[in-house]
Amino acid sequence: MPEGKIVKALSGFYYVLHNDQLIQCRGRGVFRKNKITPLVGDEVVFQAENEQEGYILEIKDRKNKLVRPPIANVDQAILVFSAVKPDFSTALLDRFLVLVELNHIEPIICISKMDLTNEEQMEMISKYADQYRAAGYKVMLTSSETETGIEQLIPLLENKISVFAGQSGVGKSSLLNVLRPDLDLKTNDISSHLGRGKHTTRHVELISIGNGLVADTPGFSSLDFTNINAEDLTACFPELLKASENCKFRGCLHIHEPKCGVKQGVESGVIPSYRYEHYVNFLQEIKDRKPRY
Repeated sequence: MPEGKIVKALSGFYYVLHNDQLIQCRGRGVFRKNKITPLVGDEVVFQAENEQEGYILEIKDRKNKLVRPPIANVDQAILVFSAVKPDFSTALLDRFLVLVELNHIEPIICISKMDLTNEEQMEMISKYADQYRAAGYKVMLTSSETETGIEQLIPLLENKISVFAGQSGVGKSSLLNVLRPDLDLKTNDISSHLGRGKHTTRHVELISIGNGLVADTPGFSSLDFTNINAEDLTACFPELLKASENCKFRGCLHIHEPKCGVKQGVESGVIPSYRYEHYVNFLQEIKDRKPRY
């Protein structure tokens, strides 16, 4: 049986890419019966009635899935945060990083609008970029106006499924327009090329950029830590995870415990204090949430 990847879902039809050809498929009734929904990004086994029509018979195991956009097997998230307008926020970036790490998706930090920075702002952003790189993240400094840094981003998309995420107004659409000008995305409307208006059907699609695929509707359904346990939070901060190897006690949460490698790392300056502060705030948020029944 042939295998392919779902690259578009629309009105109960799934468009499977197989040998550079799109085959329109429906899901088997057993999927509905078992409450299984095929997702864009799924690797599937299908049976083709002809060159245009077929049925999805099997969905291969997923390595992850997101709720919004409803997409599976995401390799990486390009987290777009503007240097200015709106101002760069390490607290919001760290929240996104935790959620991405939690879904086993590789984050790439993309700081946009560098052309709008003055000398002082550029120096501050460069310092943050170096600190996040030291923590183990890939960081790009970009400008859609001058196309600075764009050439570094294109190779990272190759043979990957990527989502672009970030708060409104940071320049995601502008960035995608530079990467693929024929998209002609409107600012603040990342999916305008799909004709998504008041009278159109919502759908999810992977668009081709370079030799990679990019989700057209980036975002997270929630920025709350509803699915993470307190003891798992350290693993979402790479530099804290590394420093925790020096903690005296197993299960150390790096708050009040003695001989804590993480607190030693903060005191020595190896771990930036704002990263530790965000960890502490997130930990408290997780502890304070209402139990789910």
